[in-house]
Amino acid sequence: MTTFALRTASPAKTRAEAVVVGVLPDGMLAPGAEDVATAYGRRLSGLLATLGLKGAPGEVAKVPTAGTIASPLLVLVGLGADPDAAAVRRAAGNAARAVTNAASVALALPADSAALVRAVVEGYRLGGYAFSSYKSKPPAPTTPAEVVVLTPAARRAEVSSAVEPAQVLVDAVSAARDWVNTPPADLTPPAFADAIAAAVKAVNKGLAKGSTKVKVDVLDETRLAELGCGGLLGVGAGSSAPPRLVELRYAPKEAVAHVALVGKGITFDSGGLWIKPAASMATMKEDMAGAAAVVQATLAAARLGLPVRISAFAALAENMIGEAAMRPGDVLTTYDGTTVEVSNTDAEGRLVLADALGRAVEARPDTIVDIATLTGHMVMALGDRIAGVMGDDDVVAEVLAAAAAAGEDAWPMPIPEFMDERIRSSGVADLAQYDGVRWGGGLFAAAFLRAFTGGLPWAHLDIAGPTFNKGGPSGHLAAGATGYGVATLLEYLTSRASAAPAASVPA
Repeated sequence: MTTFALRTASPAKTRAEAVVVGVLPDGMLAPGAEDVATAYGRRLSGLLATLGLKGAPGEVAKVPTAGTIASPLLVLVGLGADPDAAAVRRAAGNAARAVTNAASVALALPADSAALVRAVVEGYRLGGYAFSSYKSKPPAPTTPAEVVVLTPAARRAEVSSAVEPAQVLVDAVSAARDWVNTPPADLTPPAFADAIAAAVKAVNKGLAKGSTKVKVDVLDETRLAELGCGGLLGVGAGSSAPPRLVELRYAPKEAVAHVALVGKGITFDSGGLWIKPAASMATMKEDMAGAAAVVQATLAAARLGLPVRISAFAALAENMIGEAAMRPGDVLTTYDGTTVEVSNTDAEGRLVLADALGRAVEARPDTIVDIATLTGHMVMALGDRIAGVMGDDDVVAEVLAAAAAAGEDAWPMPIPEFMDERIRSSGVADLAQYDGVRWGGGLFAAAFLRAFTGGLPWAHLDIAGPTFNKGGPSGHLAAGATGYGVATLLEYLTSRASAAPAASVPA
């Protein structure tokens, strides 16, 4: 296991097997690498030019130092024009993949604040993530035994204390990535529920004595039927693996706020009778990423001891084609008694979330945040790296601020008033699940979800784009599952720990 340490040592004098420094677009080394620049002197500009380095994000070069500095290997990574926490996180991730088989690495990137130190640690660990559980011959570990973050602020308490939260976050993001990357045959709703229960048990076991533990309750298909969770049961009816609703509760005695988190957990989405094209099904194991983010953010909050009460709901189902699969034209009754006309069996996420949101409302939280790989419309609108955030203005603003602080891209989207007319256009039920109108489908879905929030302050994250990286690794993002949403949710919970409830609960 790699250990991380903070030191004030000179990057030119450290004897780590590799030293990582940042390059800026002006041909200069970034703050933190001044001693290396001095050691190379006038040769530095020629070296960067020979290597073709312009300081752009994503650039990486390795140079044998031949004794110019104490370390035998210098790793140069592009930072871009603004070396903020997001840029440092990306650069550290690129460096992690560039340095292999080194026993020790020193990171001399900009790191003179707690936020930058966190970014260095998060980026390096996340950039080195790999999912190899299904390799018949797993590759030998290439991570160093020791990583040293060189920072002039190493002795400041707020800086040294930034390492642990970074490690907790990375553990949570990596665990979420592992779940999303797992083949869907091995992570059916019952198997996923078991994995969540096991993760809760492991985290509780590792908590210090006297810490608040997380409680977990798994509702099986029998219990869901008793409760009237028609959305989950309808979506899961076509699968041989029945649905589950997993509920987590973290309730510290000194909680200053209460947040409900709701996550979509479709372990595989074939589209049901509205079957997807083959190419669109290739990565549909990702459709449970919202549930993974909710669970891991809750467990990370417990590990950090955040004084925030959390009620978390992971709605798990598999949307398949079977003799009992729901049909267009069916009417489902959700947990809160609302009837919904099904028109598109490939718009299943909103149905399972309806039940989970109904359960969340009963917990009477200050705010509700749901997260889901919900619509292709949001990908069309924002691309594959940005999440859409909708809901009540105050909560949306807080979530967007949390995403910015966490280094995850998000953008506000509206829920126009006329969407309420569209979701109530069914002639046979209270709500229409889908109306066949091609335009604004992501906004329609958000309006549909809002109908189940009981008037409580609420925000919805549509993460259909950024949750899965179909290309090669980039920065701190690995190929495949990205773990998007864990960092934003944890940052949001952290912000609620130091703020009063967003609004009073309606009577």
